[in-house]
Amino acid sequence: MKVGVVGASGYAGGELLRLLGDHPHFETTYLAAGSNAGEAITSVHSHLTHLEGRQFAATSIDEINKTDLVFLALPHGESAALVEKISPNVLVVDLGADFRLRNQASWQKYYGGSHAGTWVYGLPELNRDSIQGATRVANPGCYATAIALGVAPAVKSKLIDASDIVVVAASGTTGAGRSTKVSLSASEIMNSLTSYKFGGIHQHTPEIEETLQTLTNSKVTISFTPILAPIPRGILATITAKTISKDIRSAYEASYAKERFVELLPEGRLPETSSLIGSNSAHLQVAHDDHADRLVVSVAIDNLGKGAAGQAIQNANLIAGFEESLGLPRLGIGQ
Repeated sequence: MKVGVVGASGYAGGELLRLLGDHPHFETTYLAAGSNAGEAITSVHSHLTHLEGRQFAATSIDEINKTDLVFLALPHGESAALVEKISPNVLVVDLGADFRLRNQASWQKYYGGSHAGTWVYGLPELNRDSIQGATRVANPGCYATAIALGVAPAVKSKLIDASDIVVVAASGTTGAGRSTKVSLSASEIMNSLTSYKFGGIHQHTPEIEETLQTLTNSKVTISFTPILAPIPRGILATITAKTISKDIRSAYEASYAKERFVELLPEGRLPETSSLIGSNSAHLQVAHDDHADRLVVSVAIDNLGKGAAGQAIQNANLIAGFEESLGLPRLGIGQ
């Protein structure tokens, strides 16, 4: 299949190009990066030596429409303007937020501007059947992926009070994108942790609530505090909720036993972000806090893997009719 990547100069775009380089059925024929058009791809992504001699192209609807499948790895708000001109014959996976939310009011509150619409939400472990029948998929956010996978079995099995889910999650700096920011320079972030979008204003909050709401008829409310960690990539989320039932581990085992990319670790082992770098996997650990009578979940992913490019390819495999793990590493590089 002829594949395009629009927004190929960003971190998620670069990870897409790396993974697509080993895919048996996807050929990258069109690689666009508006602000870097004309530049050598290896001048931005020096590790992608298989693309030596190729340059980023300008964004062109005509070129997009020559592909069979296109990934849109653009800043939030930019995909919608392109999509209305893309041929219905082209499969689309959007890594931005433009088509993730169902609720227009939530879009206006957390993103602003007009709500472009809603596509099938691409979290395969929770809604694989819907993705397989789709032609356009909204790839989930990185935090949303980790948190939804971390708490979904408990919500679905009604093990917790879903109206009071508390999350504290730390992410590496690549989650903020490639544009230059003083607050993300090495001098500012090294040897330091800081919260941001403090007080329940992070844009992934309504996305997580909508995703979990499809699993239960109970009200779902998330209190989410994100943290900037002094690492390039990785997410570690800690999720707690008041328990209704203490039969926790068996629900997680049943939910993820057959999933290639979600692993419930043996008791006593905790997820580590370094174990997942370069992979499309999520690692989880669960426990019951007897003192506070709360579920505690620890979940780690690579924010550029399962949190972005890896999951986008997993979704593309599904909508293209291929085995969903094609071209995707299950194991990270470790220490």
